[in-house]
Amino acid sequence: MHTVSLCHNLERPTGVRAALAALGPRASQAVKGQEVLLKPNFNTADPAPGSTHNDTLAAFIEQLWNWGAASITLGERSWQPTARTMAQKGVGPILERLGVKVIVFDDLPQADWVEVKRPDHHWPQGFRVARPVLESPCLVETCCLKTHQYGGVFTMSLKLAVGVVPGRGQMPAYMEALHSSPHQRRMIAEINTAFAPRLILLDGVEAFVDGGPATGSRAAGEVMLAGFNPVAVDAAGVACLKHLGSNAAIMGRPIFAQEQIARAVELGLGPAGPTEMELKAADPASQGYASAVGAILAQG
Repeated sequence: MHTVSLCHNLERPTGVRAALAALGPRASQAVKGQEVLLKPNFNTADPAPGSTHNDTLAAFIEQLWNWGAASITLGERSWQPTARTMAQKGVGPILERLGVKVIVFDDLPQADWVEVKRPDHHWPQGFRVARPVLESPCLVETCCLKTHQYGGVFTMSLKLAVGVVPGRGQMPAYMEALHSSPHQRRMIAEINTAFAPRLILLDGVEAFVDGGPATGSRAAGEVMLAGFNPVAVDAAGVACLKHLGSNAAIMGRPIFAQEQIARAVELGLGPAGPTEMELKAADPASQGYASAVGAILAQG
């Protein structure tokens, strides 16, 4: 059973702590004593949910330290140069204060981009993944709740994986291959065959219900999700978008028929349907929201 916790809250640090605590001891055990690699959503520096909110990032890092992480390193590859994006977001002082190291994937030598090729994938030349991601003993992620107007339909945990593949202008044209393909959503899922996060936090305090990923139509999601499996977290996230009222690509297709999720299920990456998931309210105040989202999730 794949558990996803849900906290209905407007205050990000409180929501982060509550959603993570609701996962029980498995979450802290996944982190204790580990060298943690944290992958955020820094594709651009746009305000949340265009990118990870700085308060969410700080609260997540603080919890990782509280759970006994041996070290924490943030790794990212943004759409524009990553160092510039992070400077625009102002995360440097936060990371320095919290003792977090940084790996800018843009700066990795070619030898540290590991090729992945499978005959059952839709990537014509395969793809490459940043070596630190593949070698991390404890990969954790924080993503946002939003639609994706450039072919992804939605961008949450599964699509966060695109940021560990070389960007535009780096080596072969992987991003061009992805964004020009009719199989884009399937290819997104396929990146996730190369690695598996140990813990995922999704900030849905604000959401894009149309547009995205950088800017879009905003809605007050007032929710924080946490889980261990990207398919389960994304399924719960899409249910949240349906609850809020989203665009036709979200509203007009069942959750497990969404191509990112359906392909991930084909590849054995997560639950095949809602009967293999548990949506857990983080506290009594979240029960009503969790019940409403859970009823949508149960429709598959």
